[in-house]
Amino acid sequence: MGFGYSTTTFGEIVFNTGMVGYTETLTDPSYSGQILTLTYPLVGNYGVPDPAVKTDGIPNFFESDRIQVRGLAVHELSLTASHWNLTMTLDEWLHNEKIPGISGIDTRELTKKLRQSGVMMSALAVSENEIDENDLKRKLESAPNYNNEKFMDLVSTKNVQKIGNKPKNVVLIDTGTKNAIIRNILDIGYSVVKVPWNTSIEEILKHDPKGVVISNGPGDPQNCPDTVSTAKSLIENNVPTLGICLGAQILGIAGDAKTYKLKYGHRGQNKPCVNLSNNQVYVTSQNHGYCINPDSLQDSKFDLWFSNTDDKTVEGIIHENKKCIAVQFHPEASPGPYDCKFIFEELKNIMEGRKSGEA
Repeated sequence: MGFGYSTTTFGEIVFNTGMVGYTETLTDPSYSGQILTLTYPLVGNYGVPDPAVKTDGIPNFFESDRIQVRGLAVHELSLTASHWNLTMTLDEWLHNEKIPGISGIDTRELTKKLRQSGVMMSALAVSENEIDENDLKRKLESAPNYNNEKFMDLVSTKNVQKIGNKPKNVVLIDTGTKNAIIRNILDIGYSVVKVPWNTSIEEILKHDPKGVVISNGPGDPQNCPDTVSTAKSLIENNVPTLGICLGAQILGIAGDAKTYKLKYGHRGQNKPCVNLSNNQVYVTSQNHGYCINPDSLQDSKFDLWFSNTDDKTVEGIIHENKKCIAVQFHPEASPGPYDCKFIFEELKNIMEGRKSGEA
C-alpha cells in the first residue's frame, strides 16, 4: 500500500537495521539519492516531533532541513501516533515533503535479497491509478545511476555560516553534514564556521580555525576532488582535522589510501568496532556504503585505528602526524548510542595540544 506523496522516484535501495530514530534517519543527508527500507517491522508509532524545538538554533530531532531519502519502504505503517511532542504522523510528513512511501511488504525478506545481491537501483511509485510495471522498468533503466550522481550541490551549504558565539572556531566542511555534528562541536566549546564542500584551504585559514571537521555525506568520495585537494593541504599543513563517514574516506584518499564500495553497506545503530590502540569495543551508529581499503593503508600516511568486528573493515584511521584522525562511524550518533562521543574530545585534545585522554 502506498503512503506519503503520490509520485514516482528512482534511487539506490538500501536497508537500515535500527529500531527507532526514523526522523533523524530520514533527514540524514547521507541518504540523498537513496530509497530506504527499514528492517524493524512497525514504523511511525511515535509520529514526527516539533521542528521548532531547538538548541542553539538547531532542531533537536532532525539532521537537516528536509527529508533526504527519495522514498521509504516499511513493513507496517502506524496510522495513529502517540507522543507528547508529535505534530504530525509519518504519513503526513512524507506527503508534505513530497516523498513516496510503500507499506505492507516484507522488508526483512527484501533486506536478505539486498545482502545476497548487493544494493541496486530501484523504483518506487505511488499512484491512485494502476501502475504500468513495464513502463516503470523502462524508466528505471534510463534513470541516473547513484554511483555517478554528483550530490554536493544538493546537500552542501552555498554560503559560509557562523554558528555559536565562542571565541575559538572550528571550520566544518559541509559535504552533507548532520546537525548533530554541529551540536557536538558546540558542546566541546567552539563556534562552528560551516563552509561549502569545495572551499579551499586559503579560505578556510581566513577563519583562523583551531581545527577542521570534514562531515558525512552521500555518494562516492571520488566525486569530491575539490574536498580531497583541500584535505591534502590540511594534512600537509598539520591542521588538526577530523573526518567523519564520507569525510573519513576523503581524508584517506588525501593521505594516499584507496576506497571501494561495500556490497550492501553498513547502516544501523548497533555496529561493533574495536579501538586497536586499547582493544576496547564500542557500539556505534553507522551509515556508509563506501569504505577505505585496508591493504592501501600500507602505502599511505595513515594507520588503522578502528576496525569493524563483524567484517574487519576499516572504521577509523589516524595520520602519522597525529594531527588528523577519521572515523567511518558516527560519533555524534543521532540516532544511536553515544559510546563514541569522546571522538570530539580527541579532536579537542589535538587542537589544544594535549595528549589523548587528557582533561
